[in-house]
Amino acid sequence: MNITILGATGSVGKRIVDEALARGHEVTAVSRTQAKPGAFPDGVTPYAADVRDQRQLVPAMEGQDLAISALRPPEGLEDSLVPLTRAVLESAASAGVRTLVVGGAARLLVPGREGETVLSSPDFLPASAIAIARACQAQYEHCLRETGVDWTYLSPPAMLEPGKRTGRYRLGTDTLITNENGMSRISMEDFAVALLDEAETPRHSRRAITVGY
Repeated sequence: MNITILGATGSVGKRIVDEALARGHEVTAVSRTQAKPGAFPDGVTPYAADVRDQRQLVPAMEGQDLAISALRPPEGLEDSLVPLTRAVLESAASAGVRTLVVGGAARLLVPGREGETVLSSPDFLPASAIAIARACQAQYEHCLRETGVDWTYLSPPAMLEPGKRTGRYRLGTDTLITNENGMSRISMEDFAVALLDEAETPRHSRRAITVGY
């Protein structure tokens, strides 16, 4: 497949790029400014575009099989996540490209907490994570209203950290996935595996899913 990846220099984005390349896909990596030599692995086509400007972004998607948005705003700019996601989805709709969105865990129900979500459950999140969690919830709600493009929203578990690629994960929908010890986690490497599995075999059109060990 020919895949356009936004947020390709981020922690998750880099692993998505690596997984896509390892599977033999052609990757176009979008960054706001012209990428410096060596910024991306060999085989990646760099593309400079302001994500918020459809005139710049649509050409990066035209003729592609898939777009993946792994965008994450820096601390203090969390409110920009929804406008960025809106711009990505509108550009993808114009280009006629299916889109996978790397989302957040805010929307997920917490097991054993009577309908509370990661965001609404008292004391579940540290104070430092509240702003990005609220932004991710708003991002998810925006996706639900989007009808012009075929999207899938992929939520991570509570803990998403660098680690090893095992190729194993469990798939869920609206509830936080936990293991036998009550932990909710996955490595960024295996999160990328799950994302590329959905890319190659689409099963969740206009739906949100989650993964975990």
